[in-house]
Amino acid sequence: MVRTDIRPTGIERFFSEDDIIVSKTNLKGEMTYVNDIFMEIAGYEEHELIGVQHNLIRHPDMPRCVFNLLWDTIASGKEIFAYVINMCKNGDHYWVFAHVTPTFDDNNNIISYHSNRRVPERKSVELIKPIYAALLAEEKKQANKREEVQASTQVLVDTLENQGVSYDEFVFSI
Repeated sequence: MVRTDIRPTGIERFFSEDDIIVSKTNLKGEMTYVNDIFMEIAGYEEHELIGVQHNLIRHPDMPRCVFNLLWDTIASGKEIFAYVINMCKNGDHYWVFAHVTPTFDDNNNIISYHSNRRVPERKSVELIKPIYAALLAEEKKQANKREEVQASTQVLVDTLENQGVSYDEFVFSI
């Protein structure tokens, strides 16, 4: 569950280019593993994260449609890369370039999800910010969460079509 008692501070945190933030979740999105770097940057202790929904760290500036795309993609058995802004326990934030993959059992059934996050290129963050702002602006015009996702997804689809690229091509082009 997203924490509503934490307010963004506007302060950005950074981590080393050599660091990789790692987490694993079950099929419901509840964290089953977090590494030390995750805990350090997000400001949580392990007992505050394990068994809790991964969206605990969702920043309000992160468009819902991007998470919808992420979950739809990994639930279909594919990997996805995405730029994500996360919120720390104290309200600070940090940007990541996330690589999220499903984990399969011996019968090729998805049994969990694995996410590795690295430091994104700064120019990529600056390029994605106005796009995410436009998606959020569209979401705020809607009456409910379902309409938010539908409307902002259409803006994202239109943006990609106008540029003549797929989502994956877009992510790797910035």
